[in-house]
Amino acid sequence: MNDFVVGLIVGLAVAVVLSVALLSKSSAQKKAAKEEVEKYRRMLQDRMELESEGLNKLKEENAELKKQNENLRISLNTMSQKPGRKEMQRLDVYQTASERLSMNSPGFAPVWQAALKESEEEFKKTFLGLTPYLRKHISTKASDAVLISNDDSSN
Repeated sequence: MNDFVVGLIVGLAVAVVLSVALLSKSSAQKKAAKEEVEKYRRMLQDRMELESEGLNKLKEENAELKKQNENLRISLNTMSQKPGRKEMQRLDVYQTASERLSMNSPGFAPVWQAALKESEEEFKKTFLGLTPYLRKHISTKASDAVLISNDDSSN
């Protein structure tokens, strides 16, 4: 019976040692699994924060681009309605009409060319030389009087 008790104690001791080893191994595995889950949770949280920041930046950029687009649309509408634009369109119409008259009316072309040359010379006198200088530096009434006297003396 002694042998039986010794065998039983040795068997129980081996079973206890194996149980403790298995428990420590399973507890280490659980701990490793928890650490891995925590690591993945942190990675997921970081990624979600980055994606959230990126999405917020894209939304802000989209809103800014929409605002710029609206400003450009308003600017385009304003530019197309400026007075100079209509005058340019009107000049284009006049140019087309004068070209048609030159081709279709035999006596119109020489008269038109002479009128055009006179108008160009008058334009040059108005914007080049002494006349515009006087207009800038002398009051309007005084410069008109000087211009009228200059025009009278030159004719």
